[in-house]
Order: sequence, then C-alpha cells, then structure tokens
Amino acid sequence: MKQYLDLLQNVLDTGTWSKNRTGVETLGISGAMMKFDHSSGFPIITTKKVAFNQVKGELIAFMRGYTDIRQFHELGVTVWDANLDAEYWVNKRAHPHDLGKIYGKQWRDFGGVDQFNKLIDSIIQDPTSRRLLVNAWNPTELDQMALPPCHVMWQVIIKDDKLDLLMYQRSCDLFLGVPFNISSYCLLQALLAKVLGYKPGTFTHFLADAHIYKPHIELVEEQLKREPLSLPHLELNFPYLIASPAMVLPDWIKLNNYQSHAALKAEMMV
Repeated sequence: MKQYLDLLQNVLDTGTWSKNRTGVETLGISGAMMKFDHSSGFPIITTKKVAFNQVKGELIAFMRGYTDIRQFHELGVTVWDANLDAEYWVNKRAHPHDLGKIYGKQWRDFGGVDQFNKLIDSIIQDPTSRRLLVNAWNPTELDQMALPPCHVMWQVIIKDDKLDLLMYQRSCDLFLGVPFNISSYCLLQALLAKVLGYKPGTFTHFLADAHIYKPHIELVEEQLKREPLSLPHLELNFPYLIASPAMVLPDWIKLNNYQSHAALKAEMMV
C-alpha cells in the first residue's frame, strides 16, 4: 500500500487548491494511477482502519442493483445515509428511502441492458474480448441520482488464468473514499475470478481529479507517519456453485488477520 501513501504525499507536495460544489476547498492533482495485486494479501489500507463489512455490503448492494437505502441497511451499510439526506436530493427522491438510479441501477439496468450479467456471459463466451466493460455514467439519468458516479467505468481483461480489473474514477476523495474504492474493486475482482474459474490478477486504478479536502489535511499528515502493516487474507467460502457474484451472501466473504492502525474519522463532504 506504499503507492497509496506516495500518492497522498505527492498531492501534499505538488497539489493545487481548488473550489468545488461542496464549498470545501481541496488540494489536488489531475491524473494518477495505482496498481495492486493479490499475491501478498488482500489489498486494503492498513495505516488506518477500513470498514470492510461496509465495503462488502455496499458491493453486494451494487451487484444486486439496489437503490433503496433500506436494502443497504439490511446489509449493514450506512455510508450512503448522508447522500440520501443531502439538501439537493431531498426534494428529488421518489420516496424517503430512494437513492435514485445510482451504481446498482446502472450496472443491472442501463437503458434496459443488464451490463453485469452481460459481462459474465461475455467472459464465458470470449475471454479474449477487449469489450468487457461496465459503465455507470448514464448522462440521461445523472439528475436522478443521490450522487452521480465517482467510479464511472470498469473493465475486465483476461490473461491466461488471471482476471485483471481496471477502473476509472473521475472524482477521488483520497482520504475517505479511495481506500474504500480500492478494497471494493479488489473484492469485486476476487469474486468474479472465483465464480468464473480464474485467479485474481492486478487491479489498476486510474484517478482523474485526485484530491484531499482541506479539513482532512492534518489527518493525512498523521496517516503518513504510520508504517504499513502486513496485508490480510481474503477467504471466499461458497457452499455451492453460483452463476453470478450477485448471488453471494455476506457470510461467504471473510477477511482474515486484518490488522491496522487506529481509525482516523472525518466528515464526508456531500
């Protein structure tokens, strides 16, 4: 995870202050890349605690196409609560529990296309394809979402017996969001590999607007003083064969020996 810490330091050293829709200034750079593999353990930040149960619950919600906050809560996920109650969304939502046409809706129903299942079918039919993509950025429905997608597109590339995953993220909250995103997409990669009979290869993370919010600067400086710890092991126990990772239950996913430094809590800007 040294490359994540190096990115934080790079933003502190070379970043530019910018204004944005939240009203809270950010220090950021344009364009960065990180690459992770699973050979030395599951990619997760250890210099502060990442709520892995929230990571897996949210991913399951996305894979199932959930858009109702109550469905997220049933999976133990609360990270969307602030977006649900954001001032700009309250008057738009169809009902008090409606998150709108967010990630899961687009993954499972993008203009009538189930991109997620189509991806799985395409991998089975032609693993050499360079068209194994899922897109969450639907311009016709952006105003119908509690939050337009930050991680907008991901792609699978099969090389021999390994499944690589690549993700493009347009807006990257380096302190709060990105650690969550890294583990979420590495988990997605591992689940796809497990279901389809591959080994997880590399996860490549493309970051467009990579930024640190001003109130998070001191917390980032504290995090950079900490030494990374050994990575944990991801255990996937499926009691029977399944056709899609969307069928996975939370209890089938365990992260063993996850050791981290203490949590560093901060407010999410909405």
